[in-house]
Amino acid sequence: MSEILTFTSKWFDLHEPDADLIDPRDITHSLANLCRFNGHTREFYSVAQHSCLVADLVPEQDKLAALLHDATEAYVGDMVSPLKQWMHAYQDVESWIWERICTRFNLASDLPASVRHADLIALATERRDLMPPNPATWDCLIGIEPTTETIRPWSPTEARLTYHQRLMDQLSIELRRKAT
Repeated sequence: MSEILTFTSKWFDLHEPDADLIDPRDITHSLANLCRFNGHTREFYSVAQHSCLVADLVPEQDKLAALLHDATEAYVGDMVSPLKQWMHAYQDVESWIWERICTRFNLASDLPASVRHADLIALATERRDLMPPNPATWDCLIGIEPTTETIRPWSPTEARLTYHQRLMDQLSIELRRKAT
């Protein structure tokens, strides 16, 4: 069996994902309840809040991509990067789902450079504000400065409400933009 039951009671097939079954409510609910860094933060910090932080750091035209850049995790979970790089089957499934998310929300499959860069700024900020102190260098963060603002982690409920509102607002903006 390759299906999961989503928050909105849909059976979502991980092996043959259907773009029509991708629901913003499922993405919102799941990302608000997923903790970044496999839960190794000092306080709960959701993927939904991370996505909002990334969206705050990109130009207007890239905000939808920023909000959805980790949306695959609503269906496959948030695997830590060191493990993900060894899991080729996981990467394949994540890629299939990303393509369906892009189809569903009319996004280019390649993330804009601004989103990739903002993701690193968010990571640097999260490391500073949320992770246990450790002197090790994270190679991916060399030359990346964190934001000046300190992260205040949201509860899952606050993350769900905030992320969902921002996603719905951005989808509405994108719809209007494409209609003109």
